[in-house]
Amino acid sequence: MSSPAVGEPIPAFSAQSTQGRIDNASIAGRATVLYFYPKDNTPGCTTEAQNFRDRQADFAAAQCQVIGISRDSLKSHAGFTDKQSLPFPLITDTDEALCQLFSVIKLKNMYGRRVRGIERSTFLIDARGVLVQEWRGVRVPGHVDAVLQAVRDMV
Repeated sequence: MSSPAVGEPIPAFSAQSTQGRIDNASIAGRATVLYFYPKDNTPGCTTEAQNFRDRQADFAAAQCQVIGISRDSLKSHAGFTDKQSLPFPLITDTDEALCQLFSVIKLKNMYGRRVRGIERSTFLIDARGVLVQEWRGVRVPGHVDAVLQAVRDMV
């Protein structure tokens, strides 16, 4: 299965999050940022989550919701959410269904060893459920500002 292409609707999905079940119907009607990250409580992922948290009011003002996704458990997500005061939901994708849907699982080099992991990626979806923009192989510094600018440019 190939990942959704820019300009096309995202495929149907349903997943559990820290704020209940999330699916296509629950995100319809407003722009959505889906950001995939490797692991809760790691330095880069914590910084990225904090950056989205700190700009939450700006995303909300632009009628856009933010949702984080990783393979961590709901219990791990709940602890991460509490520790970082995250106002947005984190989806648990332990079976990698969403990761496969968006083709974010890659072979990565970890201390000289090849491992399967999430490639840090962000997807911007409009209010009709159409993929508007994607960022793959994300570097955290400045990323949230770039995503917010893309959201503002959509409006």
